[in-house]
Amino acid sequence: MATAAVSEKGSRLPWWLVLIEGILAVIVGAMLLVWPAKTFTALTFFMGIWWFIDGIFDIVSLFMDRTNWGWKLFMGIIGIVAGLFLIQAPLQGALVLAPTYVLLLGFMGVFYGIMGLINAFRGAGWGAGIIGVISIGLGIFLLANVWAAALAVPTVFGIFAIFGGIFAIVFAFRMK
Repeated sequence: MATAAVSEKGSRLPWWLVLIEGILAVIVGAMLLVWPAKTFTALTFFMGIWWFIDGIFDIVSLFMDRTNWGWKLFMGIIGIVAGLFLIQAPLQGALVLAPTYVLLLGFMGVFYGIMGLINAFRGAGWGAGIIGVISIGLGIFLLANVWAAALAVPTVFGIFAIFGGIFAIVFAFRMK
């Protein structure tokens, strides 16, 4: 019983760290709404740094653990190449990243919608079928309007960041 309490308490983040994260999310969200192109380009640059470092760590991890070595090597090379591209050309990277994200969401919407329909026919109920149809519709809408949806990506990210930041701030004070 005491070990469960220690491990549970040890796994929690300090309240002030959640508060800082929330404040930063609200700031970045506001910046995405006020200066969407500049902020998204800057975030693309930082994403490039993250992917570059993550790619290096994927390759270094091969020397410590050889399981899934092919996948780790592939992901490491992709991370390094994509990271270097985003670092060297953040504006072009932002122009590629937004529509790629929209395409990914569109294909996921269609795929998950089809799975929802299959589950509905297998007995999951009408709810799964209705959500499946809606998901397919939204996925097709995104795939048909990739560039229009890509222009909305910074705004949508900004709105989500602001709401997520507000929730994090409220949660931080509840943790305290």
